[in-house]
Amino acid sequence: MNGGFANPALVADSIVDICGALGLAVAMLTLRRRDPRGALTTRFLVAMGLVAALFLLRGLSWWSGSVLLERLALACAALFPLGALIVTEGMLRRHAPRAGKIAVLAGSGLLVLGSLVGLADHHWAYDLALAGFQFLTVAFCGVLLFRRDPASLTEAENTSVWRLGLCAFLILPFALSDFRGLMPDMPVRLGGVGALLLVSIVLVTGGAAPTRRQGFYLLGVRVAAALLLGAAAAHVTPGADLAHGVRLCAVTLAGVLAIALAVDALSSLFDATAPGVLGSLAHSRAETQEALIALLAGHPLFSHARRLGETELRDYDPAILKPALREIGVLHASGRSWPWPPTDPVAERLAALMAAHSASHLLVLGEEPLDLLLLTVPVVSDDPATETALALVRRLLASAPSKVPA
Repeated sequence: MNGGFANPALVADSIVDICGALGLAVAMLTLRRRDPRGALTTRFLVAMGLVAALFLLRGLSWWSGSVLLERLALACAALFPLGALIVTEGMLRRHAPRAGKIAVLAGSGLLVLGSLVGLADHHWAYDLALAGFQFLTVAFCGVLLFRRDPASLTEAENTSVWRLGLCAFLILPFALSDFRGLMPDMPVRLGGVGALLLVSIVLVTGGAAPTRRQGFYLLGVRVAAALLLGAAAAHVTPGADLAHGVRLCAVTLAGVLAIALAVDALSSLFDATAPGVLGSLAHSRAETQEALIALLAGHPLFSHARRLGETELRDYDPAILKPALREIGVLHASGRSWPWPPTDPVAERLAALMAAHSASHLLVLGEEPLDLLLLTVPVVSDDPATETALALVRRLLASAPSKVPA
């Protein structure tokens, strides 16, 4: 094993960078799955791929002691400004000024050449040149975005520009910590952590407002939990100083964010491939109510569903239930959102009916004659998404004809 690997800072740097590469790779796959043919997505994938390659090659070079891998990683870092400019042009849907494009292309080419021939061995000078070039390019891209014509873009595109600018500003301190030649006293490089936070925020902002709030809440919980875990690990480590505590917090934060991105991506993939209740109905050719119910019987939620007509409901006074259920679609056995007090005869009969069949939900399919569907949803599946799906299924069943139209 490389002798320098015994350096705690080097160990932390390599772990953070490999976690950053993993998180970026997961985010790239997620974006690719969401928009496989989008031109802007392709530009983002190029820029993210350069950063992921940088982290992976740099982490592997520190593990293996390979000079070639380290130089290739620096070459990727030199190409990142070009990737940032490509993304900026895609966001603006127009080309950047020709002089600026030539300057960025020439600067990237010279720095790539310098990294490959070994000029990066002069750490302070090379880090100063690379950092200056990267930040000048980011500033140039920021000016282009700030001076854009808002009327030429949609409201969603203008919002995306502001979010991208904010994220770029927030990630600058993390990126600066990667230049060890300029900041030799930094306990750990935080570029991987910054990249993980950035892609986590980008993926969260892709949903609707309630989903974004929930996503930011979960992200905050993950960050806080990871930092507390790192602090706890530092506390139980004998002789740990502040620098070692910072390294542990960075490692745990990078690991938690990378694992969370991977788990979220896999969960989304499984949800997309698994046939849900609504998906089964949407892709079926069933035309009648009976055919739809027969199709639903193959789904776990409806496998033991019980359909009751007025004959089976005679012990529960259909004459009392009919007017009460006229404006009702779905009822939960817990009694929440019931419009009747517990002592009302309707509530008593419905509670007895659902208890007799061990049902958690009641769906009203018809009022004249009374037609009910009772089913039991497992506690682990009884969430707002399932409630919404049941309400939509009930509406589809209630509106479906009993016979195929002639």
